[in-house]
Amino acid sequence: MKYIISLVTRLIPRHYLHHVSHFFLRIFSLFMRGNQFEDPINGYTYRKLLPYGRLRPRENALAPDSMSLERHRLIWLYLKEKTNFFSDNLKFLHIAPEYCFIKLFKNQKNLDYTTADLNSPWADVKMDVHGIPFVDNSFDVIMCNHVLEHVQDDRKVMKEFYRVIKKGGWGIFQVPIDTNREETFDDPSITDPKERQKHYWQDDHVRLYGLDYGNILSEAGFEVVEDDYINTLDPKLVERYALPKGEIIYFCKKTA
Repeated sequence: MKYIISLVTRLIPRHYLHHVSHFFLRIFSLFMRGNQFEDPINGYTYRKLLPYGRLRPRENALAPDSMSLERHRLIWLYLKEKTNFFSDNLKFLHIAPEYCFIKLFKNQKNLDYTTADLNSPWADVKMDVHGIPFVDNSFDVIMCNHVLEHVQDDRKVMKEFYRVIKKGGWGIFQVPIDTNREETFDDPSITDPKERQKHYWQDDHVRLYGLDYGNILSEAGFEVVEDDYINTLDPKLVERYALPKGEIIYFCKKTA
């Protein structure tokens, strides 16, 4: 059973896992009920979570009912504890919307919620992030996670984020980061999928961010807080929620 689960979560892109959730993942979730792990997004508890990852699957990564990964559960807690996301009336743009969040965000009465993506079947607006089709100062909040490592011109995209956020608004833009690398590695000549896998961790990535990621966001105009929120949590909760240890939240505010 473990082999089958690992194969499915490795081969089926997360954006399409929802197509089989009712027939496959939900069935497995019944056998995984317990009290070792808890998904803070929906409160369900499990004796184990599903593995997830292409080449080196991470154990206890994917919660089968919400389909949240480690970073999603961390972002959920961060939004609840460190932001006005659940309290203020906000116009919110969610780019590359994560399945685990969509229904919950749509049901929040304080949000004027728009989803957007070039390919996602869940997007209200089909768009290329290099040219966001909204006027300046349109949104109070933008969230766009694990996208910038895929785009051709990440600096242009960051400036687009800054352009459409209102003054005083904020965004969260998470990416994979090699914490052993001081500077982001970006070589346009690397086009072979195997070489991209080697240098960028995944064959559809076009760069690998380093510890300078916050500075790059600042160059787009944002006031960036590199929040080590994960280290403020009780270690027992980090284990129970299966959160990504060492993950920094990049909270980006438009002040000017």
